[in-house]
Amino acid sequence: MKKSDKKGFNILATVALGALGAYFLYGTKEGESKIAKIKGWMLKMKGEVLEEIESLKELNEETYTAVVNSASKRYKALKNVDNKELEKVVKDLKKHWKDIKKKLTK
Repeated sequence: MKKSDKKGFNILATVALGALGAYFLYGTKEGESKIAKIKGWMLKMKGEVLEEIESLKELNEETYTAVVNSASKRYKALKNVDNKELEKVVKDLKKHWKDIKKKLTK
């Protein structure tokens, strides 16, 4: 992948995840309650997933799922992370793959 293509991919991935994050927080009627419930570790985990996918040369569903699973394993080991909340975050991140794929193919 050319350097200019990689930069474009990174920008596109950042925009796609930013849009998904905004939708997650503000795009639904439950958005206000979600904002109140968000914990620091959730945002940090999502940020780590974003950083990892930005560093990838190619992004597909398999690599995206692997990145999310890897991050979830790290957070599962922390004692301040509720496993039920972690499962919800992981499920939410994985269900956004279709939206990310649409953004990448435009």
